[in-house]
Amino acid sequence: MKPKKIASFTIDHNKLKEGIYVSRIDGDIVTYDLRTRKPNMGDYMDNITMHSVEHMIATYIRSSKIGGDVIYFGPMGCRTGFYLLVRNGKNDTVLETVKETLEKVIIHEGEVFGASRIECGNYKELDIDAAKKECARYLEILNGYTPDFKYE
Repeated sequence: MKPKKIASFTIDHNKLKEGIYVSRIDGDIVTYDLRTRKPNMGDYMDNITMHSVEHMIATYIRSSKIGGDVIYFGPMGCRTGFYLLVRNGKNDTVLETVKETLEKVIIHEGEVFGASRIECGNYKELDIDAAKKECARYLEILNGYTPDFKYE
């Protein structure tokens, strides 16, 4: 039996731009595609940046007003963004919360959350400045347009 193609592989990544999209809805769980970079352009996050952003946003967003509804936050393997899964996701609230979370990372003082051998399996590959830079870059993208949350 041939496996069914997953929904995210049906999107023409050559046309995809930076932004925020609803990738799929499964019952009451909404998967958001937080696309920080254009796919297939050679401009990918390095592992330290991706890992650092993951630690920071995952921590802050779980402490936000939607924290109780956050199922998962993590990177895309292609290194062009992140997935955020939210129970009962409301697009405007999620967008507002993502922006607030990015702002918190940008002004964060101290080390990356979970930057110890006990808390992380690769704790030496974390850099707060890399996380701040990437979050500032993405916040500028989100502030520069009004999303409709739909893939084009």
